[in-house]
Amino acid sequence: MSHKEFVPYSGYERYPVDEMRQRARSFYKNIRKRRTVREFSDKPVPREIIEDCLLAAGTAPNGANKQPWHFVVISDSEVKKQIREAAEEEEQKFYEERATEEWLEALAPLGTDAEKPFLEQAPYLIAIFSQSYAIDENGKKEKHYYVKESVGIATGMLITAIHHAGLASLTHTPSPMGFLNDILGRPNNERPFLLLVVGYPAEDVQVPDITKKTLSEIATFV
Repeated sequence: MSHKEFVPYSGYERYPVDEMRQRARSFYKNIRKRRTVREFSDKPVPREIIEDCLLAAGTAPNGANKQPWHFVVISDSEVKKQIREAAEEEEQKFYEERATEEWLEALAPLGTDAEKPFLEQAPYLIAIFSQSYAIDENGKKEKHYYVKESVGIATGMLITAIHHAGLASLTHTPSPMGFLNDILGRPNNERPFLLLVVGYPAEDVQVPDITKKTLSEIATFV
């Protein structure tokens, strides 16, 4: 078993408690402004902004440092069209056949349906894939650990980075999503995790009038 060398943790910066309080409150005030939107502007977004957001996502904690994710960034209009057509086909089946009445009732206040024009409107789609294993240079499989947890954390960090940069996003999970492997040419060891729509919100976009749970509802201190 090989062991990696350890190095001093030089990146940590300790703040005075009062500054910590201010930073925590400031971050919360910013992130609570984040909203999922379903109407996007076609205004271009510089690629380097997306690249830095992806690099931020790539710093996420993960099982055994295997980093079991791959991000495919789609800006080509023809590829986006193919994805929309395939996603809407699955969504149509969901709304007409697969979803229970209870599920449809839960979705009703959000105004969602099988039509997904945002998949073509937004300048970027980011297809997030989870890797159950890697293949080394000798063709040997290398198992990955805590894959769903790791990719979920990285995705959350990506969404946060996108908001921090001044963009909007939408998480889209048509089921099944195997069409993404076919359209994007991804290998068998990768499974679609989520499709993230990224761009500027449309000028006249509206969002559902919803609230978030209070601290006492989401947390317990013991």
